[in-house]
Amino acid sequence: MQIIKSIQNRIYDIRGERVLLDFDLAALYEVETRVLNQAVKRNIKRFPDDFMFQLTSIEYQDILSVVEIQTFSSNDSHTANPSQIVTGSQKHRSKDFLPYAFTEQGVAMLSGVLSSDKAINMNIAIMRAFVDVRKIVINQGDIKTQLSDIIERVGEHDAQLNHLYEAIENLIDKRAAQTKWENRERIGFKTNKN
Repeated sequence: MQIIKSIQNRIYDIRGERVLLDFDLAALYEVETRVLNQAVKRNIKRFPDDFMFQLTSIEYQDILSVVEIQTFSSNDSHTANPSQIVTGSQKHRSKDFLPYAFTEQGVAMLSGVLSSDKAINMNIAIMRAFVDVRKIVINQGDIKTQLSDIIERVGEHDAQLNHLYEAIENLIDKRAAQTKWENRERIGFKTNKN
């Protein structure tokens, strides 16, 4: 399942979609990025905007900065995840050749365009990676909901405890007032009872 972890590391969240970039897909399919993009362009009707879109230069720079931070934060080049290292040729793409991002549906459509055994097997692994990422996101949503419920309950308990504390303080104050009243110095005639 190492390949699925490697694929998950290549999935980015762009424009509210989880996507894989063309050069990462090309590396996974073991083809050149140019060959992958040519196959897509020959079958462009299969790739509407919700299946594939081209990144803006700002989006691409954001991804590069994330990748550089992840690569830089790794102490040893052998521990760096190779899937997150963008090759020099990708870093210096011209504005005309910004990467394409493929959504889960776009990656599924690629299976019909690239028909080698490697592409088919890799497509199956990629679909499994997308499913695993979706499960993680759903679990995080469940955890957030549970945490909100706990915070709400604690808030309710805090209010109830505050009422309880106030009632106890009132009882203590009442008791203190009663004791003070009983122990007060009496005025008037005092008789000696011998």
